[in-house]
Amino acid sequence: MSINMGLTDTQRETMAKAVTAVLADTYALYFKTHVYHWNVTGARFHDLHNLFELQYNELWTATDVIAERIRALDVVAPRSYGEMQEAASIKSGGDATEANDMLKDLVKGHETVVATIRKALELAGEHGDEATADVLTPRLTEHEKTAWMLRSTIG
Repeated sequence: MSINMGLTDTQRETMAKAVTAVLADTYALYFKTHVYHWNVTGARFHDLHNLFELQYNELWTATDVIAERIRALDVVAPRSYGEMQEAASIKSGGDATEANDMLKDLVKGHETVVATIRKALELAGEHGDEATADVLTPRLTEHEKTAWMLRSTIG
């Protein structure tokens, strides 16, 4: 079936690739945050365990919205962990063992997602894809806010 949503096939594919990068980075950061939730220890365990839970739940919810934008562009969203890893610029594993190192790693992850979103937003502007911009702009705000909160938590 022909799609007439104001974007050419090439524009839709370009935007879907950019949004897939956002999805993959978000998914990797979700997994990393969940790993740190499971493995945080020390005097700040309770506070960080709860903070990481709030954050991974928010990231998980975001993955659905982002993937649905890919589908709205009539492109298939990633169907395997391998496809996600290939599209991500964030390694999903959480190697840090100390609380402050976990926080620093998550700050770096959120900053990486911010950069990925900014690239996608630039493309959205070039292609007149306001719908993608509408999905990604709140994500940008959320990641910048979360990075700030994590930086403020580092002891």
